[in-house]
Amino acid sequence: MIQKLISKIKVTNAPIVVGLDPMLNYIPEHIQKKAFAEYGETLEGAAEAIWQFNKEIVDHVYDLIPAVKPQIAMYEQFGVPGVAAYKKTVDYCKSKDLVVIGDVKRGDIGSTSAAYAVGHLGRVQVGNTRLSPFDEDFATVNPYLGSDGIKPFLDVCREEKKGIFILVKTSNPSSGEFQDRLVDGRPLYELVGEKVAEWGASCMGDDYSYVGAVVGATYPEMGKVLRKVMPKSFILVPGYGAQGGKGADLVHFFNEDGLGAIVNSSRGIIAAYKQEAYASFGPEKFGEASRAAVKDMVTDISQALAARG
Repeated sequence: MIQKLISKIKVTNAPIVVGLDPMLNYIPEHIQKKAFAEYGETLEGAAEAIWQFNKEIVDHVYDLIPAVKPQIAMYEQFGVPGVAAYKKTVDYCKSKDLVVIGDVKRGDIGSTSAAYAVGHLGRVQVGNTRLSPFDEDFATVNPYLGSDGIKPFLDVCREEKKGIFILVKTSNPSSGEFQDRLVDGRPLYELVGEKVAEWGASCMGDDYSYVGAVVGATYPEMGKVLRKVMPKSFILVPGYGAQGGKGADLVHFFNEDGLGAIVNSSRGIIAAYKQEAYASFGPEKFGEASRAAVKDMVTDISQALAARG
């Protein structure tokens, strides 16, 4: 699947991923009203609203981008109907030939980790049939429990030719409380990055590993170091836009071949119509606002990479 991601980045010339992280307050009133009229102000009504919201955004941007990243918590908050909307969203994005990165941040050990890996990336045995439960192409994984938590995912990745993005240096302000702590004189995130490179060496595609890393756009200098530590790992870069990251901050996340990173924007795109720059579209044309925001993001990153030379 890493080869498909690279291929689609080359075709679209857009190393970006749209985070499908719907909150109800992002969803225009007319979408909510229609869903509530059918299902009431219920969990089912909320799930229908986020599904219709997602669908319209995807319809407006799928030809511009290589991938999407639905964050499962935004769906789980609406219970079983929300999880059903998550699965519906994954399937719809795949029908549009988008690569789907399931932002699930799983982290456990043994049979529990194996169950997470099978549930999101693999196939589960039901009688004589093997079925794909969620069927994302990539999943995000927390490495805090060590190799015991990662190995089951690696096994599934090899079998299914799918991938993972391991949390290395996250974009949130308090990430340094643990991730920046010195261990034998080196920050912990560097040691985790080395393990990502080691795990990835056993799970290679043509030029890049199926094992990638999450490194926040809000820490560009650390990203520069980690790019060298993990030369064969794709870096998923959150923190662009709403969290403060911009194209000029991101150039060192990429390798000299112009590949090696994919930059995420969530509310900066899906709620673009709420921003002053795109307010002229209005709530009724929120999908068009999202399309304009994607184009602007692609331009910003492309110009920054071109300026790097």
